[in-house]
Amino acid sequence: MFTFSPLLGALSESPASQSIIELDGGIKILVGVGWDESFDIAKLKELEKQVPTLSLILLTHATTEHIAAFAHCCKHFPLFTRIPVYATSPIIGLGRTLLQDLYASTPAAATTIPPGALDGVSYTDHDASSDFLLQAPTPDEIATYFSLIHPLKYSQPHQPLGSPFSPPLNGLTITAYNSGHTLGGTIWHIQHGLESIVYAVDWNQGRENVYAGAAWLGGAGGGGAEVIEQLRKPTALVCSSRGGEKPSLSGGRSKRDEQLLDKVRSCVTKGGTVLIPTDSSARVLELAYLLEHAWRVDSSSADNKLNSAKLYLAGRNIHSVMRYARSMLEWMDDSIVREFEAVADGSKRANGSTDGAKQAKDAGPFDFRYLRLLDRKGQIDKVLSPDNDGNTSIGKVIIASDASLEWGFSKSVLKQLAQDPSNMVILTEYPSLASASRPSLARTLWTWWKDAQDNVAEGGVSNNISRELDFTESSRQALEGNDLARYQQWLAQQRQLQTTLQGGGVVTLETSGDVGDDVSESSSESEDSEDEQQGRALNAATTLGQVGRKKAALTDEDLGVNILLKKKGVYDFDIREKKGRDRMFPHPVRRKRDDEYGEVIRPEDFLRAEEREDGDGVDLDQLGKGDSHDNLGKKRKWEDTAVTNKGHGSHNNKRPALARSMTDEFQMNLPDGSVDDELDAIPDDPDDVVNGPSKLLTTTEKIGVKLQIDFVDFTGIHDKRSLHMLIPLIQPRKLILVGGSDEDTMTLASDCKKLMAEGSLDIYTPNIGTIIDASVDTNAWVVKLAPSLVKQLKWQSVRGLSIATVTGRLLAAQRQSARNGDEDAANKRIKTEEPQPNEAADTPVEPILDVLPMNMASATRSVAQPLHVGDLRLADLRKAMQQSGHTAEFRGEGTLLIDGSVVVRKTATGRIDVESIGLPVSSGPAGQLGGTFYAVKRTIYENLAVVAGA
Repeated sequence: MFTFSPLLGALSESPASQSIIELDGGIKILVGVGWDESFDIAKLKELEKQVPTLSLILLTHATTEHIAAFAHCCKHFPLFTRIPVYATSPIIGLGRTLLQDLYASTPAAATTIPPGALDGVSYTDHDASSDFLLQAPTPDEIATYFSLIHPLKYSQPHQPLGSPFSPPLNGLTITAYNSGHTLGGTIWHIQHGLESIVYAVDWNQGRENVYAGAAWLGGAGGGGAEVIEQLRKPTALVCSSRGGEKPSLSGGRSKRDEQLLDKVRSCVTKGGTVLIPTDSSARVLELAYLLEHAWRVDSSSADNKLNSAKLYLAGRNIHSVMRYARSMLEWMDDSIVREFEAVADGSKRANGSTDGAKQAKDAGPFDFRYLRLLDRKGQIDKVLSPDNDGNTSIGKVIIASDASLEWGFSKSVLKQLAQDPSNMVILTEYPSLASASRPSLARTLWTWWKDAQDNVAEGGVSNNISRELDFTESSRQALEGNDLARYQQWLAQQRQLQTTLQGGGVVTLETSGDVGDDVSESSSESEDSEDEQQGRALNAATTLGQVGRKKAALTDEDLGVNILLKKKGVYDFDIREKKGRDRMFPHPVRRKRDDEYGEVIRPEDFLRAEEREDGDGVDLDQLGKGDSHDNLGKKRKWEDTAVTNKGHGSHNNKRPALARSMTDEFQMNLPDGSVDDELDAIPDDPDDVVNGPSKLLTTTEKIGVKLQIDFVDFTGIHDKRSLHMLIPLIQPRKLILVGGSDEDTMTLASDCKKLMAEGSLDIYTPNIGTIIDASVDTNAWVVKLAPSLVKQLKWQSVRGLSIATVTGRLLAAQRQSARNGDEDAANKRIKTEEPQPNEAADTPVEPILDVLPMNMASATRSVAQPLHVGDLRLADLRKAMQQSGHTAEFRGEGTLLIDGSVVVRKTATGRIDVESIGLPVSSGPAGQLGGTFYAVKRTIYENLAVVAGA
């Protein structure tokens, strides 16, 4: 059995992707935990219902539409962190930086509590604002969530582990294949019994500058005419229809790159600034690589139009993204690897040579010489502000996150560039329509550009018309008064529900960040005392009343035994007639902050006094009067440290100077040989995060837009030609189309019906929430084996499965056939129970498979033929031959050479061909009886199960 249900991203303009695959036995697999820029918590309601039944989770891409809801689910959905998650290493690393950037850029990503959830609390002030924000995951929590993901490599079958509440997986196998489009992007192959499912959403067959093509035809450099065996003829192919209407670009990748560079040159040569919004983890690598190498080529050309302009890449975690990119070159296209190896070999040869200075300037694929990384808003303001002479004519190109222009640095850059006609914004992806009532800024700009293109096509003129954009800014505001009381009452209700219903589950509601300074004296004490699991016998009303009130107003009876800790001057507590923890002395456990390496250590706390001048920017001569060399090695007081740091720039900077000097470890010198220190000296953005309960405030501002708008497709997703070419080659039995709009999906479904032979392909276009049955077209019946037949079965083990041949006679009967008078000898042998009064007369009897009579056994013995069952892997054959003393080595893909005389090939259809040169060998294992040829055939048969025919 195999059913499929899309939770998000089917027949919808929203790009978010979530799908449920349910296999036989109740195995449920969630593929994708996507979201969109609306951050609507209502879109995750169906996913929340499915969490207690999920067996495992598969991640496909490190983009917003495929992974943005992962941290939210881990933070706020009980049991979600107990479900095993599988993804490739680039998805784990880049997904972590993406979500850390997301939650640091906009408070709207934390989402608000639904208004209906606040109606049941005691403080029912419905006139007050109800946009209460949930606690957003901290960067450390996000890192912890992603550390739980199991990393996988491409083309390696893996049998996953199920969740604690999952049924047995029964030999389920998952395999990841390269999908292109993003770094580590995955096409999942799921094998379970007879079901072979290929889940391919947002893939790209064409090679790009950074990303290799999808693995359909063998991956990078795979120019085969057939799809690889593992992905061919699946039971069902789940494919995205997005891009089905997109025509193929004439000229391919080079034409696309040249279009972008031409538009950039036309703007920067006039002194304008170009904004290119993109995501902060995946497609940004393609754009950064292209523009950096375009500047390198331009610096050595006579034209030199680009070299006079400045190139920037802005993102809050952009340093981490590039650090991951430099460490994952093996996941990229082969050309990137060759470029890196050439630079590495050149630097080795440069040692001691006369042209070493020239070769030392060569940089690797992601060692930027012209691209400047910006991770603070102050740096962006500095870049966009006029210089000391008031000159703004220097061209600039800024790649900034995010592509939707709803959050990230791209929104603030657009706001500053909007009113200058010499500036330009180049959209590189088709913006989605997550909410019809409020389209994103990118969607609005794309609509304006599309209308202008249609006007030109009809003979009109494309002019820059001044229009207005609504910029919506989100901010936090601390809760006070009745709002704070309502929030605390709701929080207490949620804790009680989790404690009572989950019974020992993981408490996901944070307490340290959910209480204000006037509510708690010590966050660590309240965290340990309030969160203890008290069992299901606690009185709900009492607990809600205690946690909902302020501690300052709690009576001695409410505090209980905790009065010994919470109230000063109290040293005795009457435990007579007390039960449970009230009979034990309270002991608060002080929790230490730690990471995967243990307790967190701050390196700046261990600097020697003489290193302070370089480490913290503090000169020994500027220390206080009481601080002298006599105090070296002695402990310093906290007040002394605060005074020491005052006025030296480190107080307002969250990163110490030593750490700041390491963030640009891979930053190369600029072309003129100098380093731009002005941007490095800008302090970090002010920390305006509200600690404790808060609500979301939104303000809207209208800004006139006069800049130029253009579009170049850098989405990196399959086009119409790729779909029409590959789907007939894949030859799926069922085709399920998701991940696209209504128009794209229906158009692709119609095209596939024309491409495939009539009746050979079943096409499904499910809507969100619809469950479709896409099981393999086989009929199965339950048959009872007779005890006499079971005794004769001879079982053989093949890769964890037990196989036996059965030759018998099926005896079946139905009461209605007996009622019609059709009673033969076989039916008379079956003993059936008497029908009950309320039982239907035509209820079928369970058929029995029994042994053959002696007169029939001899006739069937001559007809039955033996079978070889199993799948031979050349790697296993190579290992077995080497253990037998033979020499075995691979020569090319799918070819094994044994003893230099026998070649074993495995074709794409699974056929094994054995060829020999026919020359005898006098010595070694090959000289034994039969030679190497017969030894190879004997080993092949030993690795297969021979199922006898009789």
